[in-house]
Amino acid sequence: MNARGQSGSAATGRLLSVLTVLITLLYPLALWLGNGQVEPRLLAGLLLLAALTRVPALKASRLAWFWLGGALLLAALTLWGNAMLPLKLYPVLVNVAMLGLFGASLLTPQSLVERLARLREPEFPPAAVAYTRRVTQVWCAFFVFNGLAALVTALWASQAIWSLYNGVIAYLLMGLLFGVEYLVRIQIKRRQHG
Repeated sequence: MNARGQSGSAATGRLLSVLTVLITLLYPLALWLGNGQVEPRLLAGLLLLAALTRVPALKASRLAWFWLGGALLLAALTLWGNAMLPLKLYPVLVNVAMLGLFGASLLTPQSLVERLARLREPEFPPAAVAYTRRVTQVWCAFFVFNGLAALVTALWASQAIWSLYNGVIAYLLMGLLFGVEYLVRIQIKRRQHG
């Protein structure tokens, strides 16, 4: 493939990644707005669209296959039963997939957080390796908690509560975790260099 083809392929991949993120972020809002207005089997189109955006990643990742299979299964169950529950289980699938991604990296010499951190700082002291492994474990705990909360709201909460948790609160908690981790990292670096 020539450089122009690689550039176009990379741009398409970035566009699909942005589309996937947008669909995932807006998904709870769409279900809340569509509840009672649109049949669940029509809302399953969102899930199918999200699944289609992940097709290019299938070559690179077994996790993408798991995620695609799960999204297609949830869409099929929605189409078959015309019920909202399979659609409401999508955030559970996302959390299970993220737990799998982060958790599997703990079985390798470099955790996912370490791999990401090494993109910016290739030289890593042993303390930083231990810290990134601990951060990966914290993210695993977050995905367990968040996945369970998504499951509980899908099974027993109203549509409004489900949408509020999965479309607002979960993202605020994720942002809070990012922020706290960033502040802790700054403090650790100051202690080590000062």
